[in-house]
Amino acid sequence: MILVTGGVISGVGKGIISSSIGVLLKAHGYRVSAIKIDPYINIDAGTFSPFEHGEVFVLDDGGEVDLDLGNYERFLNVRLTRDNNITTGKIYQQVIERERRGDYLGVTVQTIPHITGAIFEWIERVAKIPVDGTEYRPDVCIIELGGTIGDIEGMPFVAAFEKFQRPAYRDRLMTVHASLIIDPKTTGEPKTKPMQNSVRNLRASGLIPDLLMCRSEKPLSKKLKEKIAAFGLVEPEQVIGVHDVSNIYKVPLLLHQQNVLEMIINRLQLPEIDSNTILSVTPNMFQWTHLSNLFDSFDAEVRIALVGKYARIKDSYASVEKALQHSAIHAKRKIVVVYVDSEHLEDSAEATNHREAWDAVKTAE
Repeated sequence: MILVTGGVISGVGKGIISSSIGVLLKAHGYRVSAIKIDPYINIDAGTFSPFEHGEVFVLDDGGEVDLDLGNYERFLNVRLTRDNNITTGKIYQQVIERERRGDYLGVTVQTIPHITGAIFEWIERVAKIPVDGTEYRPDVCIIELGGTIGDIEGMPFVAAFEKFQRPAYRDRLMTVHASLIIDPKTTGEPKTKPMQNSVRNLRASGLIPDLLMCRSEKPLSKKLKEKIAAFGLVEPEQVIGVHDVSNIYKVPLLLHQQNVLEMIINRLQLPEIDSNTILSVTPNMFQWTHLSNLFDSFDAEVRIALVGKYARIKDSYASVEKALQHSAIHAKRKIVVVYVDSEHLEDSAEATNHREAWDAVKTAE
C-alpha cells in the first residue's frame, strides 16, 4: 500500500500525484486500486454543495463520492465502489452500530483501538477487491488522506496507519508526503520552511516519509533538493520535484524521470514483472508520452460555453470538462471552455453580468 498525505495547504495536488503513481505502476504491469479518505463527519459527498467541494462524482454502484475518485477512474481505467471512499461518518456509523449490537462485549468504546481498528480493517478489506474487471487482486493500493497533516479531523486515520510502522507491517506501507514549496516574489527565492514544518508534523504523528513530493511553480534546483533532504531526514533522491506543467498528463512522466517507480518497487518489495507483460500493457509509458505531447500540439481552437448553476467553481463540472478535453484530442482540436453562470442569463440578472454571459454564449462554437 502507498499512503499519500499532504501538508501546508489542502489542494496541493495529492489526487493527481496519487493517480500518476498509479499510472507508473500500471504501465509496468502491476494491478492498482485506490482509496480516498475524507476526514469529514458526512457519510458521503451526496449532500455537499458544489460551491464548497466541487462536483459530486457518482460511481457505477451509485456511490456519491469526492471528485478525486473520478481522477482515479480516468487515469487508471478502473471501476471503484462506494467502499473505496472512506469518511469519518462511515467509520463512526459502523463502530456505533457494532456497539449497539453488543459486539464489543460491554467494554468502553474508544478512538484507540476501536475507531483505528475499524479504519485498519476497512482498508485491509477494500485493498484486496479487484477493480480492473478481472478476478485478480490488486498488487498495490494507493490511499490518499484528504486534508493536511495536523488537522484534528484526520488524527484517527493517521493513528490507524501507525500500525504499519511496526516491524511486522513495515514493508506493507510506503508513505509519500506532498507539500508546497512557496516562492514569494518579495524574497526572490523559494522558501522551504513550511514544508519543513509539514514533514516535522508528519514525523510527530508517527509516520516516516519515504518520498517527499515538492509542489512548486518552477523545477527545483539540486541545491534546494539537498536542503529539503537534510531537513526532512531523507536522501536527496527521495525528494521529488513536481513543478507546474502544461497539462496533468505530464505528471506521471515527471515522476518517471526521477525514478519514482524503481523506489516504489524496492520499498514495497514488489514482484518482478516479465518484460513481455510490460510491453503488452496499454497504455504504456510510450503511449502516455505521446498523449501528453498530443495534448499541447493542436493550434486550432474550439470555444465551448459550459452553462451551469455552479459555474463559478470550475471543479463543479470537472468530469464534463475532462470529457470535452478527451473528445478534443480525438478531434485534433485545442479546447477552450468558458464557464457561464446560468443565473446571469436570466432577464433579472444584473446588466453587466447579463451582457457578458450572453456574449460568452454567442461567441462559443
